[in-house]
Amino acid sequence: MVESKVDVEVVYAAVDRQVLLAVSVPAGTTVRAALLASGVGETFAELDLTHCPVGIFGKVITDADTCPVQAGDRIEIYRPLLADPKEIRRLRAAKAAEAKARNQ
Repeated sequence: MVESKVDVEVVYAAVDRQVLLAVSVPAGTTVRAALLASGVGETFAELDLTHCPVGIFGKVITDADTCPVQAGDRIEIYRPLLADPKEIRRLRAAKAAEAKARNQ
């Protein structure tokens, strides 16, 4: 009996480079197992594939150890934010208000 395979993509964008890897895994493979099978951990040694946040097509997967992949899935590995977007917007608004006050 031939084991059926599904083709998925694994993507990761580091600060300086990005990769898109195509991997064929057995049907029923979990997201985490597909990540490990892709070899992305060898390319980016700083990644902790057992705990890193991941998603499929932009939707965060809460339990990558039990969620099976589907054919054509694009598994995305997320890295931590360098700055809180809300804090950046708050600082930008404060700077604009300060500039407006100086110009009046």
